[in-house]
Amino acid sequence: MRDLSSLMDMTGRRVLITGGAGHLGRTMADSLAELGAEVLLVDVAGAPTQVVADEIAERRGTTVTALDCDLEDADARTALAGRVAPSGLSVLVNNAAFVGTSGLTGWAEPFAGQSVETWRRALEVNLTAGFHLCQLFTPVLKDGPGGSIINIASIYGQLGPDYVLYEGTAMANPAAYGASKGGLIQFTRWLSTTLAPQVRANVISPGGVARGQPESFVERYSARTPLRRMATEEDFRGAVAYLASDLSAYVTGQVLAVDGGWGVW
Repeated sequence: MRDLSSLMDMTGRRVLITGGAGHLGRTMADSLAELGAEVLLVDVAGAPTQVVADEIAERRGTTVTALDCDLEDADARTALAGRVAPSGLSVLVNNAAFVGTSGLTGWAEPFAGQSVETWRRALEVNLTAGFHLCQLFTPVLKDGPGGSIINIASIYGQLGPDYVLYEGTAMANPAAYGASKGGLIQFTRWLSTTLAPQVRANVISPGGVARGQPESFVERYSARTPLRRMATEEDFRGAVAYLASDLSAYVTGQVLAVDGGWGVW
């Protein structure tokens, strides 16, 4: 029988995380690097990806590589796979997304002002890019040890927004965000049977993460959450370690909600 330290050991495994320079991306990268994985951080040009990679590599003593990729561009996604796949891959984490605070025209607006063009851009990054990367990396994930896909969705891919939370703030909950995250969840279920038994596919569904939102929003959100607080990035370390490693070797097609109990009401 393998002990727990052996099951979570990711030495010799290679992990790619999109949106790697963001708050959640860097936390997941640091977590898997701590377990011994080699980590590839992917983000758009101009993001502090190299700085984040260097910090994690120094802290964890493992190889962390920064890569630029415009995930809206299918050719760029194909080129990324061409650079990465020849050296193998064990875990793909589709984390990059346009979120509610992204500065897009026709995005953080009342429904009537949300544009079709922005809807298309959001679905391209939040859903289509994940589909494409899974497709591109499937052959190498099947060949490598511990093949695992982790898609990062949201409570708003499962539940509708409560607009009382947003009253008196400039915050928004765009339709394309929820639609794309809901699609990502169902796509993961589809992957779980299509790629089995060589590759597992699961979802992490985050609740709201505290990042300086207006006090009124934080108070309302916390009051509506059984654990009475918003999440921090630290809350996701265990979830990604579990789904990326052999701790979850018999788990596929599942949605792991890290939401403080939000979805049980």
